[in-house]
Amino acid sequence: MSLDALRETIPAYAKDISLNLSSLASETLLSDQQKWGAFLASAHAVGVPPVVKAIEAAAKAAGLSDEAATAAKAAAAIMGMNNVYYRALHLLKNQEYRTLPARLRMNIIANPGVDKTDFELWCTAVSAVNGCGMCLDSHEEELKKRGVAAQQIQAALRIAATVNAVSAVLRGELASA
Repeated sequence: MSLDALRETIPAYAKDISLNLSSLASETLLSDQQKWGAFLASAHAVGVPPVVKAIEAAAKAAGLSDEAATAAKAAAAIMGMNNVYYRALHLLKNQEYRTLPARLRMNIIANPGVDKTDFELWCTAVSAVNGCGMCLDSHEEELKKRGVAAQQIQAALRIAATVNAVSAVLRGELASA
C-alpha cells in the first residue's frame, strides 16, 4: 500500500490528519533519511499493520537505505522498552528507583549503524508516541548538543503525532467494521 492509498483509507472526519500526512511527507526541514526514519520508527512504535506497510513502502520508494530502516526499527524497539522503564521511574513517588542501575541492555543506542543524530531524532519521535517525558528530555538534550534546531525536532514530533493519529483512526475504523 502506498502513502496515497493509506490516505484514501482515512475517513472524511479525519481530513486534517490526512492533510498533515501529505504535507509531512514533503517536509524539508529534515533530510530524507531523518524524515523517513522518523516516519518508520513512529509507525513501528504504534504497530498498526496497514500504516507500517504503507510507510515502509513510502520510505523505501524515497530511498531510505536498508541500514537506516533497520536503525529506525531498532529505535522503536529500544524505546519501546526504555519508555516504559523510564516513564515508570518518573511516575513512581519513591525516588530510590532512580538511583538503581537499569540493568537493561541498550547497546544499540551507542552504535545504531547510522548517524547518531538521526537515531536520536528517531528515539525522540518514538518517545513522543510512547509518552515518556524523561526520554524526550534526554534525547532532545542530546540533539541540541549536536546542533539540531528546535524546528527540526518539532518536525520529528509532528511526524510522530500524525503517524500516531493515522494509526488511531484506522484502529477505530477496523474495530467498528
